[in-house]
Amino acid sequence: MGEPPKHIVAACVVVTNEKDEILLIKGPRRGWEPPGGQVEVGESIRDAGVREVKEESGVDVEIVRFCGIFQNITRGVCSTIWLGKPVGGELTTSEESLEVGYFALDEGLKMISWGNFRERIQMALDESKQPFYVEFRP
Repeated sequence: MGEPPKHIVAACVVVTNEKDEILLIKGPRRGWEPPGGQVEVGESIRDAGVREVKEESGVDVEIVRFCGIFQNITRGVCSTIWLGKPVGGELTTSEESLEVGYFALDEGLKMISWGNFRERIQMALDESKQPFYVEFRP
């Protein structure tokens, strides 16, 4: 018998405002991305998404729907993707976000360079593709 698997569960929230702009944060390592992060012990995945958006951007969000999962098989990370809408708070940077802002979708997608984050956003905004399950091995 091998060791028990160690997986990381994360929540990524694609937040759009009433102008159909997307909320992005600029992290120190990966550049522009939607807010999100690891689920803590004793926390629901949905609550983790709400908390991470608040911590990284200052924005209070309400989850609109669950969209799907991206599984990084190599690293054992399951990233759940959610759609959210802002309900309060104000844009604020943090240790995890050097810059935060709302951007027109086309502009925002061009700013993202890391991995499959662009694809995650596009799939979260396309209800016809949901729920989705994407496996990848970087």
